[in-house]
Amino acid sequence: MPNILTYPIYHQTNLATRRILVTGGAGFIGSNLVRYLLRNGVGLVRVLDNLATGNLDNIKKFIGRPDFDFVEGDIRNPEDCVRAVDGMTDVLHQAALGSVPRSINDPLTSNAVNIGGFLNMLVAVKEAGISKMVYAASSSTYGDSPHLPKTEDRIGKPLSPYAVTKYVNELYADVFHKVYGVNTIGLRYFNVFGPWQNPNGAYAAVIPKFIGLVLQNEAPLINGDGEQSRDFTFVENAIQANICAMEATSPEALNQVYNIAFGERTTLNGMWEILANLSGTSLKPSYGPSRAGDVRDSLADISKARKLLGYNPLFDLKTGLESTYQWFLNVESETK
Repeated sequence: MPNILTYPIYHQTNLATRRILVTGGAGFIGSNLVRYLLRNGVGLVRVLDNLATGNLDNIKKFIGRPDFDFVEGDIRNPEDCVRAVDGMTDVLHQAALGSVPRSINDPLTSNAVNIGGFLNMLVAVKEAGISKMVYAASSSTYGDSPHLPKTEDRIGKPLSPYAVTKYVNELYADVFHKVYGVNTIGLRYFNVFGPWQNPNGAYAAVIPKFIGLVLQNEAPLINGDGEQSRDFTFVENAIQANICAMEATSPEALNQVYNIAFGERTTLNGMWEILANLSGTSLKPSYGPSRAGDVRDSLADISKARKLLGYNPLFDLKTGLESTYQWFLNVESETK
């Protein structure tokens, strides 16, 4: 497996001619996309973000560059969406309000951002005549389906308001293609982790939260017995998927949803064991009740993305954890 420091190149076309909007570009996946595009000579990257969950620190070093533009705005505001897509050739829509527990605690806001905001972006893309919008979908769409591995055409009933919102995105995307001719590609992310992911707060994802606890010499709490499994996906794999989707032009590849993962599953206990070995900690996790809305097991069939997008994930869990832990360790040392 390659080292993240090699910074693989995924694009096949000349990025210098492209003007790309990344919604949610101050967030975790969005800011990693921004870095890839700027590192590889894109004509212009524009970020639309309201900084509710995104962090300006993730992109502040780019502000002032001639190839970068930051628009502070909210996808819930149609005018902000129209302003953001103006003059763009491509849209990578990452903006959303994530977290199953957050959606259970506040379904109204999750609905307003993830459904209302998504619809605003689709309308703006349609009106601007942009040829395609690539958007962040979610493996939560599989809901209560016990089928493994997960295949795109076989889903269950949603287990959380968040899952409902992400499924509605796919339905709206399909309708906008059939009714208005708008092309979309949805990327069903599976448990993405990596550098620039927030380890703090009530809704932090499990891997950055665990790394943050290790660095503070605190033992983690695992919800449930720890034998629930996930197809943990290093963020560089998600970046590759976005670039492949952005460049896809064949009719059979467009207006589809794709699983984006590595294609292997690991239990939470197994993930903790890898992290403990990497960090050298002797801490032992404690266990609590399972969380409402959580899927028990998750494993992606990524053959469709391989075939139609040319997606070929390069980073397995261990390689991604090594890079992520080292990144957090460097951030920790810089702040001391």
